Amino acid sequence: MKFLRRLWPYALLVLLVAANVVAWSQRQNIADWWRLRGYEPPVEIAVLVHDASMTAYGQKLFYINHPSLEDKESFNQHCSDKGEETVVLGCYRGDRLGIYLYAVTDERLRGVRQVTAAHEMLHQAYDRLSSEERSHINILLQQYYETSLKNDDIRKKVDSYRNHKDADLNNEMHSIFGSEVRDLTPELETYYRKYFSDRQKVVSLSEAYRGEFTHRQELVERYDAQLDTLKAQINANKATLEADLGFLKSKEKEINQDVSNQDQASYEADVRSYNATVNAYNALLTTTRKLIDEYNKIVGERNDIAIQEQQLQKALDSRLDSPPSKQ
Repeated sequence: MKFLRRLWPYALLVLLVAANVVAWSQRQNIADWWRLRGYEPPVEIAVLVHDASMTAYGQKLFYINHPSLEDKESFNQHCSDKGEETVVLGCYRGDRLGIYLYAVTDERLRGVRQVTAAHEMLHQAYDRLSSEERSHINILLQQYYETSLKNDDIRKKVDSYRNHKDADLNNEMHSIFGSEVRDLTPELETYYRKYFSDRQKVVSLSEAYRGEFTHRQELVERYDAQLDTLKAQINANKATLEADLGFLKSKEKEINQDVSNQDQASYEADVRSYNATVNAYNALLTTTRKLIDEYNKIVGERNDIAIQEQQLQKALDSRLDSPPSKQ
C-alpha cells in the first residue's frame, strides 16, 4: 500500500499529461463541439446545406460559423470591401468567426445563395488543411487553372483576384473551382467529396443563375449585330435617296429647259427618266421607313433586355450603374 501511495502522484501526473496531449490533439474538435453546442440552424440555412449537397463534414464546417442570411444593410456592415472589384455575395470572417450571406431575393437568381454558401464553407475547409495538404491542393489547383480550365467566365473571375492586394488566390480558386466548375481532374473530384455528396448539384445551381446573365448578354449582342447591319443599310439608303433628290432637281431644270426650247424629244426622254427616278425613290423611301421602324423596334427589345440585366446586377450588387442604351 505504501508503494501505491508513493506511486499515485506520478500516475496522476502521467494521466494529466496524457489528458493534455489528447486535449491538444483534439482541440479543433473540442472547439467545434463548443461552438455547435445548442446551435440550431435556421430553416433557410439548413435548406442551403441540403440544396448544396454538403456532407456531414461540410455541414459542420458551415455551421461552426453560425451562417447568417442578411439584408443589404446588415450584410454591408459585415462584409463591406470598397476595394473589391468583383460582386460580393458572402464573406467568411475566419475560423469559427462567422459566415455572412447576402439574401438575394430575385427569383430569377435562385441558386445564388446555395453557391455562395458552398463557396464560403470551402474557405473554412481551406483553413483546416494542414501545411502539407494545402501545398498539395495548391499544386492541383494551379495545374488545373493553367492546363484544364476552359470556362472563360471562371477564368476572368479568378483573374480578378490577382489585382486584389489582400486576396489569397489559391484560397479563392479552392472555393470557386469546388462550387462552380463542372469538370475537374479526378484527384480534385476525389478531394471535394469530403465536402459534397454530389458536387454537380451546386455546380448546376451556379450555371443556372449565371445563365440568366449570359442568356441576356447573348441577346443584347445579337440585337447589337442586327442594329449595326440595319444602321448601315439605312445610311446607305439615305445616301441613295439624297443622290436621287439631287438628280430630280437637276432633271426638273432640264425639263423646264426642254419646254422653253420646245424640244419635244428631249422633253419626253427627260420626263421618262424623271418619273423612273421618282418611282425608284418612292420605293426606296418606303423600304427605308420600314427599316427604320424595324430598327426602332429592335432598339426597344434590346433595351428591355439590357434593363433586365441591370435589374439582375442590382439584385447582386447595387453599386453598379445602368447599362447604356443603344442609340
